[in-house]
Amino acid sequence: MFSYYGKLSTELYDLTKPVGRSINGDIEYYLKRLENVDGRVLEAGVGSGRCLIPLLENGFVVDGIDYSPEMLQSCRNRCEERELAPELYEMRLENFALSQQYQSIIMPTGTFCLIESREKAITVLKNFKRHLASGGRIIIDLLLPYDFKEGEISTEVFSLPNGEGITLESKSIQINWVKQRTTTLLKYEKWKKGHLLETELQELQLSWYGIEEFTLLLKDLGYKNIICSSGYVFGKSPTAPDEIVTFEAEIG
Repeated sequence: MFSYYGKLSTELYDLTKPVGRSINGDIEYYLKRLENVDGRVLEAGVGSGRCLIPLLENGFVVDGIDYSPEMLQSCRNRCEERELAPELYEMRLENFALSQQYQSIIMPTGTFCLIESREKAITVLKNFKRHLASGGRIIIDLLLPYDFKEGEISTEVFSLPNGEGITLESKSIQINWVKQRTTTLLKYEKWKKGHLLETELQELQLSWYGIEEFTLLLKDLGYKNIICSSGYVFGKSPTAPDEIVTFEAEIG
């Protein structure tokens, strides 16, 4: 019934989040945290390359993995425009298997929260461990649903360069406090001269984790040297619910 980051959502993402556009300082932060990495990096949930491409342009060797073929095709197109040729893989995070070992696996800007369940999240973190070289580390952003209001409906309008437009209706369906998950229904519609051209429905589910909860989860999975930062300031303890929280952890 629902799409998963399909054609319209990818087109709107490319419009509103172009390559290199930093969100609250995330790209600058990752460039800084990776500056001593001389091996391969994997961006999990690479999307259409907003973060991947700036890393490549700064000399990092970065591969990308994503489940959405539309997002990956957009990423390929953007890379080709810049004469970049990273390895991009269409796979699920919980069961991907690559021959490469990585010095770092990254998930910027809350992408980890898109993983549907805690069981799958644990499987993903275990899979990351299998793909990390000795001494390698993960860098993962998390977010909290601080502004989620059940029943809220909003509509945005976006004009495209070719005279068409996309409307995005967002309905906040449910916040499940027990499972720590929010559900939002997104309806994308493309218009031209008042005529509807395409429609796409997406059910967006986001999970959230407490700071201590995620720290204990990483410890239980055997990760070491766990550091929690917030607001893209390394080592800064979280103080407000609207701050992006970043976890770093290593394997032995």
